[in-house]
Amino acid sequence: MSHRHGDHTSGLNYLLKVNPGVKIYAPQENFGVFGAALPGTFYRRNESLPTDMRYFDGRPPDSLRFGSPWPEANFTWITKTTEVAPGLHLILLNGTWGVDLEVKEISLAIDTPDGIVLVVGCSHATIEKTVEAARSTLDKPVHLVLGGTHLLPAKDDQISSIAASLRDNWNVRYIAPVHCTGEPAFASLKQTFGDRYIYAGLGTSVLLGPKITVKAEAGQSNRTAMDEEDLRSYRDAVMRGPLRPFFGGDKRLARVQQ
Repeated sequence: MSHRHGDHTSGLNYLLKVNPGVKIYAPQENFGVFGAALPGTFYRRNESLPTDMRYFDGRPPDSLRFGSPWPEANFTWITKTTEVAPGLHLILLNGTWGVDLEVKEISLAIDTPDGIVLVVGCSHATIEKTVEAARSTLDKPVHLVLGGTHLLPAKDDQISSIAASLRDNWNVRYIAPVHCTGEPAFASLKQTFGDRYIYAGLGTSVLLGPKITVKAEAGQSNRTAMDEEDLRSYRDAVMRGPLRPFFGGDKRLARVQQ
């Protein structure tokens, strides 16, 4: 989980339904939505109060744990940049740009033979600082940045400057911006990166390697984000779900699968 905002957490209920025990890495925040723990000494005491006016009757536990909307989830709280598996680094930063203060956000930096593949959620700490942190952690160039760059609230001159800096100062090779990047930034990044701009929409499979491509471009004539196999699976899932009555039920499903 990159961070606490609802547009990044709304899939957790379904995830936990199909895989209740899955380990979930999430940023630790005091009183955060993913749960938290604080030492019992975190608040000031007043020994002169009678016990019935004191927290825990004046005998607080060593550690205070706070709940979550997903109380059964197997959260692992991340408090610093951490390598969670060989070549997989979780980059933890604080972000304050354009959102409520002190949002802790995790990005995923993958060590590949061609350089760092950096998967970002919203880049609330700014995309430049996130790229800088990934490079400092792995000491490699950034081959691909994929995800939300949080340029939605930025002005045109800011966007142009950031796009040029990513290309020229931070030597980002490929970029696949999505989510909170914003339409003006899509256009600017496309102009700045040219054929090293990768379109990535819902359902896109990105193929790594010296040259970044998407699944639909790998020797196939279909250049959309989802190929026919992807679309077939998607339609199958939709028509078996709550929208099934709108698609004609089993008869329509049978036609799609043929």
